[in-house]
Amino acid sequence: MAGTTARPILPRPVVTALLAVCSTLVLVAGPVCADAVPVALVEAAPGRWELQRGGAPWFIQGAGGDGPKDLLAASGANTFRTWGVGPDLGRQLDEAQRLGLAVVVGHWLGHERHGFDYHDAASLAQQRERVRSDVLAYLDHPAVLLWAVGNEMEGFAAGDDPAIWAHVQDIAAMIKELDPHHPVMTVTAEIGGGRVRAVHALCPSIDIMGINSYGGLPSVPARYRELGGTKPIIITEFGPPGVWEIGLTPYGAPPELTSTAKAAIYRDAYTAGCLQAQGLCLGGFAFTWGAKLEATATWYCMFLPTGEKLGAVDAMTEVWSGHPPRDLCPEIRSFRTAGPDIVQPGDTVHVELEVVDPEGAAVDARWSVLTEVSEYLTGGDVPPAPLELEGIVRDASQRGATLVMPGGGLYRLYLTVRDGTGGAATASVPLKVEGPPGGTRIKLPLAVYADGAPQPWVASGWMGGTDALALDPASTVQPRSGPTCLEVRYDAPGMWVGVAWQHPANDWGDLPGGYDLTGARRLTFWARGAEGGEKLDFGVGLLGRDRRHGDSVRVERKGVKLKREWKQYSIDLEGQDLTRIKTPFVWSLAGRGRPLTFYLDDVLFEP
Repeated sequence: MAGTTARPILPRPVVTALLAVCSTLVLVAGPVCADAVPVALVEAAPGRWELQRGGAPWFIQGAGGDGPKDLLAASGANTFRTWGVGPDLGRQLDEAQRLGLAVVVGHWLGHERHGFDYHDAASLAQQRERVRSDVLAYLDHPAVLLWAVGNEMEGFAAGDDPAIWAHVQDIAAMIKELDPHHPVMTVTAEIGGGRVRAVHALCPSIDIMGINSYGGLPSVPARYRELGGTKPIIITEFGPPGVWEIGLTPYGAPPELTSTAKAAIYRDAYTAGCLQAQGLCLGGFAFTWGAKLEATATWYCMFLPTGEKLGAVDAMTEVWSGHPPRDLCPEIRSFRTAGPDIVQPGDTVHVELEVVDPEGAAVDARWSVLTEVSEYLTGGDVPPAPLELEGIVRDASQRGATLVMPGGGLYRLYLTVRDGTGGAATASVPLKVEGPPGGTRIKLPLAVYADGAPQPWVASGWMGGTDALALDPASTVQPRSGPTCLEVRYDAPGMWVGVAWQHPANDWGDLPGGYDLTGARRLTFWARGAEGGEKLDFGVGLLGRDRRHGDSVRVERKGVKLKREWKQYSIDLEGQDLTRIKTPFVWSLAGRGRPLTFYLDDVLFEP
């Protein structure tokens, strides 16, 4: 790519002619590319690149995530990115066009850690065809800025597998043939190992290198050039340092910055960081424009799950638009625990807080203690949601809180401050309690299965004729509430079968786990049969006290006869020992002579 000047993807007269021809062509399905906006990658001088959209410079001021796009546009951003093509991409593109935003459309490529095989010809062909179909479906949309082939599909080691990069090149070349007026990039996990060399040597059809970078962002330009990088770059994710980039506590938990401290990091990414490397960097995307559970419940969030903005939004608004929003988020000036880092069950922990609202508004502080996630380095995968504990926080206010610690384990205290006008601030701190577990009560109600709720147990305990069993946990066939329900299909009419939800997954009493649900009075669930008349047994608890780590209770409800319409059923838990629930929900059925299908929804422990 070096050694040329003013290099568009195609010469501008050719692009103009193509658009003129396309504007006159109409198929049965509608116009071919009448609305497409040409995007060019221009090398204004050797090694100095510029992205041009519709003939005008376009420096990406963007974010990625599911947060409100109208606020993104109002904050001064001009672009957002997707990681894949979902069923709502058309709606997202239409919304972007209405708001004056452009979209980097991502094409998700399989990850080997998820089981994808880059040496399997059939899998590669299927993936290629999917990308081809998606490009053809959306290449004419005026909101499309460029295409992104994959996201961190190279893994987290050397990242130089020739099989992976050969496939990326194959897809990139195909895209450029299908759509000559939008550039193509690929996205890597930082630039360590052989990533830069592999992209430059094996992927000539990749125009731009997208880089997800956090703590190492300021040094990306220098490191990239030292590694031989000559293609322009886009910072496809930036935000606070990742768990892998910070020091852990002596017991292995990551300390988290307050949302106020994170806001300064987002701001510095533009004002003093990599994104100021003009001629090399074409812009970047703050991560994440929304709420995402990763490492902690708040690590990368720019919003609360309830929709309030955090300080990172204020910081990016000032960078993008040139002025801060009129109503700023609360600021956490000080947040710390007093006393030792490791305590004993029953110990008291004091937490001190200083928080102010820039406009002088009264703030509300909510304190909660949650179980800690079991794994911090998930590669972006969402871990099981932590659960809120009950009875630990005492004497909470806007100035601090007092905690009385439960049985041994690793927990995290979360603080959420709201100003009542859409602004918020967050902080968290890990808490280590030595000693035997116990006395850790989970806040109720608690879902075993429900849309959008933490689901700490896994439906991993398959029993009986499992070869003929299929479970779809996201079925859209007439859900009782929300967008999905659980669909069960069983095709072995003469055999017994059952499924137990478990914690930990696939454990039959050999490992510690489970939760104290003291205070729950019943388990409720909704069920229906595809035909009606299906007969099943349900229960709470499966592992006897003869197991080393069994359930503290076992209650059954036998012979439940389902109807074709949704009906709620319950299992009475009044007076039962609920101190350790490892298998919270079990169903089983005997063969009835023909295949059957039934559905479950909203399985809850209720106080």
